Amino acid sequence: RYRGLTLVLTFLCYTSYHLSRKPISIVKSQLHPNCSALGPNPRNDSNSSTWCSWAPFDGNNYKELFGALDNAFLVAYAIGMFISGIFGERLPLRYYLSGGMVLSGLFTALFGLGYFWDIHVLWYFIVVQVCNGLVQTTGWPAVVACVGNWFGKGKRGLIMGIWNSHTSVGNILGSLIAGAWVSSAWGLSFVVPGIIITTVGIICFFFLVEYPEDVDCSPPLHHVSVTTSEKDPEAVTSNEGPLSLSGQSSVDCSDSPKEPAEEQPEAISFFGALRIPGVVEFSLCLLFAKLVSYTFLYWLPLYIVNVAHFSAKEAGDLSTLFDVGGILGGIFAGLISDYTGGRATTCCVMLVVAAPMLFLYNHVGQNGIGTSIAMLIICGALVNGPYALITTAVSADLGTHESLKGNAKALSTVTAIIDGTGSVGAALGPLLAGLISPTGWNNVFYMLIAADVLACLLLARVVVKEVRGWCGYMARKRGYVCT
Repeated sequence: RYRGLTLVLTFLCYTSYHLSRKPISIVKSQLHPNCSALGPNPRNDSNSSTWCSWAPFDGNNYKELFGALDNAFLVAYAIGMFISGIFGERLPLRYYLSGGMVLSGLFTALFGLGYFWDIHVLWYFIVVQVCNGLVQTTGWPAVVACVGNWFGKGKRGLIMGIWNSHTSVGNILGSLIAGAWVSSAWGLSFVVPGIIITTVGIICFFFLVEYPEDVDCSPPLHHVSVTTSEKDPEAVTSNEGPLSLSGQSSVDCSDSPKEPAEEQPEAISFFGALRIPGVVEFSLCLLFAKLVSYTFLYWLPLYIVNVAHFSAKEAGDLSTLFDVGGILGGIFAGLISDYTGGRATTCCVMLVVAAPMLFLYNHVGQNGIGTSIAMLIICGALVNGPYALITTAVSADLGTHESLKGNAKALSTVTAIIDGTGSVGAALGPLLAGLISPTGWNNVFYMLIAADVLACLLLARVVVKEVRGWCGYMARKRGYVCT
């Protein structure tokens, strides 16, 4: 019961985090729309073709300014993530997570209030993005640590693959919510998600259970069955465990520690986490994998508007298909890696296939709505599958690695290192897209393909180790020695 509650609550928490990050990509096309398509300037005070744009994004350098907005959030997020995991190991996760969500809601809403307050100063939006990036780092280490505390390694890839769909669900909901107001009052595209994440944060504060041992496993006296023999006052349990008034077990304590009085190990240091085998390789791989994913997250709607000439709302709706593919890719990657035991190999194969698919999407992806839908779903699955697997199951595996000798105090720190390194790529991708896109969208896609290839190469050593392990296993079954 508490496992299910933890899974649902953490799912909703990180769904709301991504829901609050998505509006900026939808609103970009409204901050600098094609004014000539709207007709003549009704104010008749200028012949400018940008009369309908929102200053300071009404100049020819608007793409660079959009890149600066993205980079302000993502650089702050990347820097804060390395610190966040250390705090996450030492502070109550429930307080840490819910407090971060309330602050995230505040700064998300403040960006949208710039519309209602008629703010046209770039630094206002930059400062709000930086603050939002810092407080949003409370999310990922906390939710992964909570789920890792409740679920073992058996089906971790599949469970976390399904659970990690919160990223794509949040992006989809964020796109739809932002799209509902983008053409009328784009400020509401930020204010409404801000209210949502604040509300979920308050719910999390009251209901999240961090550890199995936090559950009181002793049956209250008034819940004990009255049919127990008076001659045997200690026989107060049935074969099913402590009984509630309904006659059913009230709490499953199978996951609780047998000796809670044992001294808890100290939280691992930053450099101690780096020495865990595989942390460096997967962190660097995620840097380039997340570079690709976040470039799509922040620039795909604008790409669709410029290339396919859709409206801002239509482009936002169509871009959700990339996240639909991300849901399928995360589940598929988790399932395959559970079955084969090869997390790195699964990531590497998907990255290898993703590179040519990105090339095809750029060149033939706009040849008809059917082709565009299919290509977006496929690209979303191949790009987000490895990203989802590394940030969930791989992070949880490494945070409970056998080299830690049972010290579970490393999960949040390891998660923060891996996702923090990945967030460097998340900051770099949209920035490069903003700088490269004026030279043509083809060059942006060549950059994404190169990043995919580098992500694959960085996992080469771990892949070789996994293949040798399979080879040795098969050889032992046949009575041979694998060389």
